[in-house]
Amino acid sequence: VQLQACGGGLVQDGDSLRLSCAFGRTIIANTRGWFRQAPGKEREFVAGISRSGNTEYTDSVKGRFTISRDNAKNTVLLQMSSLKPEDTAVYYCAARFGVVARNPDEYDYWGQGTYVTVSS
Repeated sequence: VQLQACGGGLVQDGDSLRLSCAFGRTIIANTRGWFRQAPGKEREFVAGISRSGNTEYTDSVKGRFTISRDNAKNTVLLQMSSLKPEDTAVYYCAARFGVVARNPDEYDYWGQGTYVTVSS
């Protein structure tokens, strides 16, 4: 497995959760992103971080989610706070070359999803 995401679970409205994604050494694409897909909806960009540490977020998570990376461990984290029921989705980590992109089609590598369910 080249990308391994974990950390999902069932939480309540307002709770926090931290997702992590471990990238295998064969993944040299250095821009990392988190996406999510809710039932019946398309996969959407959540957050991304470039090799240099530049970050981008979708508007709905700004101020609540924080993406970070540990290059020594080749992992990317997504700290999620003040979770809302509308954050419920399968969360995926991904990697690509170049700058952060919001279109999932521009990512070359994908991990399996981890489920996040936020109850009201």
